[in-house]
Amino acid sequence: MNQLRVDRNFSLSDLARLANIGRSTLHHWETGHATPQVDLLARAADTLGVSIGDLVHIPEHERFPGDLRILRGLTQPQLGREAEVPTATVGAIERGEVALTEEYAQRLAAALDVPIEMYRAAYERSRRRPPGTPA
Repeated sequence: MNQLRVDRNFSLSDLARLANIGRSTLHHWETGHATPQVDLLARAADTLGVSIGDLVHIPEHERFPGDLRILRGLTQPQLGREAEVPTATVGAIERGEVALTEEYAQRLAAALDVPIEMYRAAYERSRRRPPGTPA
């Protein structure tokens, strides 16, 4: 984010003020001492005039379901509302803890505006990830 911010002539204070995010929060993101909340990241991206994908670089073949959600700028509750899937189920699917039904796959992929095959592949990566690897 630092380079995009500088390229767009935003000081850290400017971005903090215009995105309504704490300056120290932004500093911690840029130094790698904190991970952004998706809703705040979406505000920063919008203020900079970029997509979340411009700030978060995850190769498509490495994405988990949670990554697809974050790239759309949605929290789990927001995705759950859009897809009409309980928030707890969204989280369990993202972690690969429950089976992904055809109905939920269709709803979640549609809400994320991604092909269902992409969502299924992300889910399978989450299911097969090594122990201790966060989804």
